[in-house]
Amino acid sequence: MLPFLSITKALSDESRLRALMALRHGELCLCQLIDLLALAPSTVSKHLNIVHHAGLVQRRKSGRWLFYRLAGRNAPPEVRQALKWVVNSLEDDAAIIADLKQLRIIRKKDLKTLSACYKT
Repeated sequence: MLPFLSITKALSDESRLRALMALRHGELCLCQLIDLLALAPSTVSKHLNIVHHAGLVQRRKSGRWLFYRLAGRNAPPEVRQALKWVVNSLEDDAAIIADLKQLRIIRKKDLKTLSACYKT
C-alpha cells in the first residue's frame, strides 16, 4: 500500500502535476522547471523530490545541473498507469497548454542564465 500512497500524495499538488506534464515532452533541468513554475528553487526541489520518491520521475546529475524525466518502461505498473492517467486527463487543460507554450521559450534559454538566480 505504501507505493500507492506515495503516488497519490505526489499527484495531489498542482505544481507537481504541472511539472509532470512538462516532462512528458522530454528531460528538463531543474532550473527550467523553476522558471516554468515560477516558484522558489527550494520549493520546486521539494516537489520534485516527492515525485521522485514516488517513482514517477528519474533524475540524473550532469555537472552542476540536475535533470528530470518521466519514469520509463522499467517503472512499476502502478507508476506507468498513474502517468498515463495524468497525461490523458490533463493534456487539454488550459494551464497545461499555457505551460507548454512557455516551455518552448524556456527550452531556448541558456542553462547558465536560468540557474544564475539561485547560484550558491
